[in-house]
Amino acid sequence: MGTKQVSGLSAEEQADISRADSLAREIFSDVANKWALLIIETLGDDTRRFSDLRNRVDGISHKMLTQNLRMLERNGLVERTVYPTVPPKVEYTLTEAGQGLRATVDTMCEWTHRYFSHIESARQSFDS
Repeated sequence: MGTKQVSGLSAEEQADISRADSLAREIFSDVANKWALLIIETLGDDTRRFSDLRNRVDGISHKMLTQNLRMLERNGLVERTVYPTVPPKVEYTLTEAGQGLRATVDTMCEWTHRYFSHIESARQSFDS
């Protein structure tokens, strides 16, 4: 799998998230989903096996975990290591770029904890 290249766009245009045809927007769309963020947070500084990730990310299906790990690997955020054993042993760890994104995910988690009560209250007011 290769990285999508939009022909005729400069590197600056490819990185412009405001452009509908930019690679940056595609990357943002890939990683800005609940499962990807939870997987990144769960991996943290650790190396984990698939079953361990599935057990730690409550509610994720086998299919969703597989799809998101492949997408994170494609975008260079997760490294997948396969050991030649029977059955095969597969481990996942965040790359340097994945760790960089993790810092943002950690900040989002802190924000959620800080404003949880405020958001919950606003939702109750809005819904009533």
